[in-house]
Amino acid sequence: MRRLRALFKDNTELQTLVSHVGDLTALQTIWGGVVPQPLREFTRAGGLKHRRITVFADNGAVAAKIKLLAPTLLKNLQIKGVEVTSIRVEVQVQSVARRTPKPKLHLSRQAAGSLSKLAESLPESPLRSALERLAQKT
Repeated sequence: MRRLRALFKDNTELQTLVSHVGDLTALQTIWGGVVPQPLREFTRAGGLKHRRITVFADNGAVAAKIKLLAPTLLKNLQIKGVEVTSIRVEVQVQSVARRTPKPKLHLSRQAAGSLSKLAESLPESPLRSALERLAQKT
C-alpha cells in the first residue's frame, strides 16, 4: 500500500489526473442538481474550460432541450458557485442502448385468490408452481 501512495505522491502527472477527476466528479454532481430530472439520465457534464461548460447529450432531442433551457441552467449553475458564461452541447450517442426498467406488476387480491384456488385444484406440476408464485405477487 505504501508503494501506491508513494506513486501518487511523487508523480505530478497522476496528481494532476486525480485532481481533474475530482473536478469532473464535482461538476457532474452540480450538473445533476441543476438539470431537470427527466433529462438527468441522458446528459453528462463534460468539463469546464474558459468559463464554458461542455455537456454531452445522448441524442439530438435532449441536446435541443438543453439549448432551450441554457439561460436558466446558466443562472442556476452560477447560483451553485460555478463560474460559467456559456454552455456547449455535444451529442454523444451511447454505444450500449439503455434498458428501460420493467414496471413491477401487482395482482389484485381477488385475482390472486382465483389463481391460488386454480393452483390448488391442479396436480403437482410446473404449472401449479408457476401459478402459486404468480398468486404471491399482490
